[in-house]
Amino acid sequence: MTQLITGELFKKMLINAAAVVENNKQEINDLNVFPIPDGDTGTNMRLTIGAAEKALDEMSVGTLGHAADVTAGAMLRGARGNSGVILSLLFRGFAKRLKDVDAADSLTFAYALASGVDSAYKAVMKPAEGTILTVSRMTANSAVSYAGTEDDVVTVLEKALETGYAALAETTSQNDVLKKAGVVDAGAKGYLYILDGMLKALKGIFIERSPTDTGIAEKADFSRFTDEDINFTYCTEFIIGRNRTSETNRLRDFLDRRGDSVVVVEDDEIIKVHVHSNEPGAILTEALNYGSLHSIKIDNMRDQHSETIGGKTAPDAVAPDGPTTPEEMKDFGIVVVCAGQGIEEVFRDLGADHMIAGGQTMNPSTEDILDKIEKTPADTVYVLPNNKNIIMTAQQCVGLSTKRVVVIPTRSIPQGIAAMLTIEEASEADNIAASMSEAAGRVHTVNVTLAARDSVYDGRDIREGEYLALLEDSLLTCSPDACAVMDSVATKLESFQPKFITIFAGEDVDEDEASSVESRLGAASPDAEIALVMGGQPIYQFIISAE
Repeated sequence: MTQLITGELFKKMLINAAAVVENNKQEINDLNVFPIPDGDTGTNMRLTIGAAEKALDEMSVGTLGHAADVTAGAMLRGARGNSGVILSLLFRGFAKRLKDVDAADSLTFAYALASGVDSAYKAVMKPAEGTILTVSRMTANSAVSYAGTEDDVVTVLEKALETGYAALAETTSQNDVLKKAGVVDAGAKGYLYILDGMLKALKGIFIERSPTDTGIAEKADFSRFTDEDINFTYCTEFIIGRNRTSETNRLRDFLDRRGDSVVVVEDDEIIKVHVHSNEPGAILTEALNYGSLHSIKIDNMRDQHSETIGGKTAPDAVAPDGPTTPEEMKDFGIVVVCAGQGIEEVFRDLGADHMIAGGQTMNPSTEDILDKIEKTPADTVYVLPNNKNIIMTAQQCVGLSTKRVVVIPTRSIPQGIAAMLTIEEASEADNIAASMSEAAGRVHTVNVTLAARDSVYDGRDIREGEYLALLEDSLLTCSPDACAVMDSVATKLESFQPKFITIFAGEDVDEDEASSVESRLGAASPDAEIALVMGGQPIYQFIISAE
């Protein structure tokens, strides 16, 4: 019988859960009914929980409350895709309930699960039934019900999972898209796999990961790397004589924004810090806010690298307190998510400060986006996700940055470009967000690609390898004949009576093929001004906008 979950036991539960998701991520991915690869659910959930696994693995856990807080913080920063964001919200509410809790009995644990559900529901604007939200709610409610009379955490979680799997089976009938495809919700199944992994750890059953790479290098060949591969020059380690009133989460956030390989281990007396950074002076200055400094050690990793491979010390290593030229601050900045060299050049020409490689199949994490926000020389930063599966991830940065972060919910590359084209028209900063959103809403976007899997979408059977065109999120047409698909696109765009049509040709499209599509669309809409851009984007052979 297990009556209490301690911090150390929770760490084992979380790591076990990550292993279960890792071993089953492809099964979760395969439940995705969307005919185009889109940063699949299993992969996104694995990367999100993997961020927490890494954070817990690098620290001494201490109390359950602390372990849960570290987990929630790491998941929030590592969240990818909508499924990853919702998972992080479930654990954020879970952690809030366990704040200052040393160990949890069955009822406390059950109420923490319910608190996680509340946090997730509050964050989702229009929660839909038949999703991870539904299943997590039913599971938590069951846990609370059983914990009222049952002290054994194992029994409570077993009963809750029985309810959860019954609720999972119901998602097929609750969601029309799932019903047509005959599958259960992918995110919900991933969440139950996580709880199942936690339950197995409570029972002493620890899961081994399926082997993915059996090749073992006998010795790393450091000569294959140049010092340009070292992102941060100085390895900085020290101990802080702890100020008992200090909160180390703020210190972690500070370190995360200025370096990598961050480890902050604490107890009642000290805080041990390790970080790779280019600013050891700034790191030590900030650390003084938490107490007195001891055992300071700063190593130049470029020097160490040169010595390791028998070379000379890099002459251009940056001194810790050397002068730097800060970027001039602006009224506002722009951070854009996009993929494809040609598309990047368009956004750069329009004034984007930073771009994050991402989009379909490449969902950046919250931390990826936050990093670019912090590097933007402005107190107000507008973020253009340009993909529906990245909007929630970007929105999590609002509460993590000290800057004013405004997420414009652009769902496509053309919407993002249209939004940026309106910036100069907005006379006041307060009007920029409204102007950008309005401009994005006027754009019709068609994505043309090949179906990655057999699917039933919008009531139509789609076969792997067929050409298909999506107008916004709806299936416009599909066919094995590329010309037939493009004719349907041309007819649909003509119905909008567009003034402008822009064609972004993908990485596998040559100029002759792109020009042929340009001519076909131009013939259907002779009054429209047509522009062709060799965008170089993956996944989509063509991204076409009409305004």
